[in-house]
Amino acid sequence: YKRQHKRVFIERTAFCVSVFCCKRRNKLAKRSKVAQEAFELAEPVVAGLGFDLVDCSYVKEARGMVLTLYIDKKGGIGIDDCETVSRAVDPVIDASASIDPDFFEVSSPGLTRPLETEKDYNRYSGEKADVTLYKPLEGKKNFTAVIKGAEGDKATFVFDNGEELTLALEEIAKAVRHIEF
Repeated sequence: YKRQHKRVFIERTAFCVSVFCCKRRNKLAKRSKVAQEAFELAEPVVAGLGFDLVDCSYVKEARGMVLTLYIDKKGGIGIDDCETVSRAVDPVIDASASIDPDFFEVSSPGLTRPLETEKDYNRYSGEKADVTLYKPLEGKKNFTAVIKGAEGDKATFVFDNGEELTLALEEIAKAVRHIEF
C-alpha cells in the first residue's frame, strides 16, 4: 500500500518484502526527526494490531519523500498484514501536522534483516540463525545454531550437539535467520 498526496491507492504484489539494510541498534545513526516522530505515533497502533514496529525511515527518493514502516511478527509478514497496518496507521500520520510524506509504505523488514534486539532473538527462538562475531571464539567467527532466546543484553544459542553458547549482544557483529534452500 502506498499513499501519494494523501490519496491511498493499492499496489498488490505477490509478497510484501523490501530490502532492509541496517546496523546494530547501538551503532545505528539516529532516525531523522520525522521518522522518529512517525515511529512514536505508529508504534502503539501497530502493537495494538499484534505486530512489532521494528523500524521507520523517511527518505528522499526520485519519486518524492517516502515514509516506510517496517513491521514484523513471529511467522513473518504478508501483504494482508501490510494492508491492515497501512489502513490503521494512515489516519494517524494524516493527523500529524509535521509529517507529510509524498508516499507512505508498510513493509516486512525482509528475511535477511539482522537480529538486533532481545525482542528479535525471542521472536525467532527455536529457529536457526547464522551468526558472525566481532572476535573469534575458539578460532571461529561464524557459526549456525538454534536461537534459544535472549534476556537482558545476552542471547543464547544451541548447537546440533546440544551445547549452549550465551553471548553478549555487543559481541555479535551480525545475526540473521538461517535460510535453507
